[in-house]
Amino acid sequence: MYKVGIVVQRYGIEINGGAEYHARLIAEKIRGDVEVEVFTTTALDYVTWEHHYPAGICKINGIPVHRFTVERERDPHRFGQIQARVFEQEHSMEDEMRWLEEEGPLVPKLLDTLQTRATEFDWFIFFSYRYYHSWHGISRFRDKTILVPTAEHDPVLYLRLFRNTFRLPGAIVYNSHEEKFLINLVSDNQHVPGLIVGVGSEIPERFDVAGFLRRHEIQAPYALYIGRLDENKGVPELLDFFLRMQNQTKNEFHLVLIGKAWIPVPDHPRIHYLGFMPDGEKFNALKGSAFLINPSQFESLSMVALEAWALGKPVMANGRTEVLRGQCLRSNAGLWYTNYAEFIAIWERLGENECLRKKLGENGRRFFLDHYAWPEIRRKYNQVFAMLAGNQKKSNQRDSADAAG
Repeated sequence: MYKVGIVVQRYGIEINGGAEYHARLIAEKIRGDVEVEVFTTTALDYVTWEHHYPAGICKINGIPVHRFTVERERDPHRFGQIQARVFEQEHSMEDEMRWLEEEGPLVPKLLDTLQTRATEFDWFIFFSYRYYHSWHGISRFRDKTILVPTAEHDPVLYLRLFRNTFRLPGAIVYNSHEEKFLINLVSDNQHVPGLIVGVGSEIPERFDVAGFLRRHEIQAPYALYIGRLDENKGVPELLDFFLRMQNQTKNEFHLVLIGKAWIPVPDHPRIHYLGFMPDGEKFNALKGSAFLINPSQFESLSMVALEAWALGKPVMANGRTEVLRGQCLRSNAGLWYTNYAEFIAIWERLGENECLRKKLGENGRRFFLDHYAWPEIRRKYNQVFAMLAGNQKKSNQRDSADAAG
């Protein structure tokens, strides 16, 4: 049995979104096919990398998790100044390396541990290209790495620092066609073996929609947003559009928001901000919704859209985000907007047309089962492992032949 180490910036049951949730789901699903250990930090907060979990070894759902303390927390003000320089001004590679160190999480001991134990593992799987440990780890271990980039169409991708990063791994596991196209375009890395895989989700068998509605005093039909409430996720625009719409439409749908808020949430009778929710309650909310809305500006794959489709719910998405538009097109299970007028039109259409919602939801359900059910995700990961093992065998045979000659 192969042995893999999954390396990710944060890891824990409390993290129910993003690359970190993605990493945990993959770890738990492939462990029947390969032996898995996780290497991560003690941080829970992705803004400062503040120490939260005890350092050392623990087990989460049966998987050994090695936690390392971040040597220096991120100062958001200092980081913002450095980021403004590398994003907006002429700068040097030294500036970009300084940005990487400030981006963090700064965990050289994690990398040293990987080096010490490298011979125990067939491959290290790094989640998210943009962090300190991923850049240094991929540079150090190269063919021994599998990168899950979770790349988005943002300024980080265009830094010179990362152009070579995408050319070094043994393989790349992409989240979407759009992500693969973007990375190929930026780094010219077509020679690196890659597969579009994505991730599945843990869909419960039972729901308590009536209890959810009662607990949160929601009586009207509603659209649902799930995720961080911040600028990058497009939530300020969503709130602005929703509030402006109230004076221009008779649609009675409310807006329910689930996730940690990094921005102010307006006090409005049709806006229900519920904060962070455990997975069970999140799926209750999703099951009870009329449709999901994803206004995000940056995505490599929308996991919440996949979860909505798994439950037969249509998706309303920000069409300015290529990944979201592509997911809606391939699934035929979502509609997208690019401006305020389109937002109102689609909101009203989905709100008023139950037959349309049902048809889109049925399409989404089929799409999820065909491409993102766990047996399919596991099959693709095993395909990557087999490909890398075959490449290693061929390389060893060539080395033996050269030595003999």
